[in-house]
Amino acid sequence: MHTVGTFAPASAEAVRERYSDVGPAAQTVVRETAKAMEFDREEYGDRVTSEVVETARDALFASLLEVRVGSREEFDDWRASYDGEVTVAGHENAERVVWHGGPEDEAVAATFQNEEDAAVATLRRQAFGRLYRDLL
Repeated sequence: MHTVGTFAPASAEAVRERYSDVGPAAQTVVRETAKAMEFDREEYGDRVTSEVVETARDALFASLLEVRVGSREEFDDWRASYDGEVTVAGHENAERVVWHGGPEDEAVAATFQNEEDAAVATLRRQAFGRLYRDLL
């Protein structure tokens, strides 16, 4: 088993703090991307809305979430000791699992066979939508 990502907020307050922390980075990414796409001032003003920056912020936050990657057995062991509700997506016969426990006794997991990077990315999007969006 191994872990990827940099944070797993332990409380709703920590979630909001981390989300706030990634705001300036999201703005910089959007600004620099628009610059690379050669947007002039008018196009920037028309196309780079607060929704665009918020989407970048959501994606950046999700991409930094800590995710555990392991075998089905390692996941089952973790799940047996976890007190909260776990939502699992994927096929029950897949040999590997990625999972993330949220701050409010709720976790998400996804099974996979070979594509670890894709499974991690998918799980992070699920975690953001299921565990974090309502806390922000």
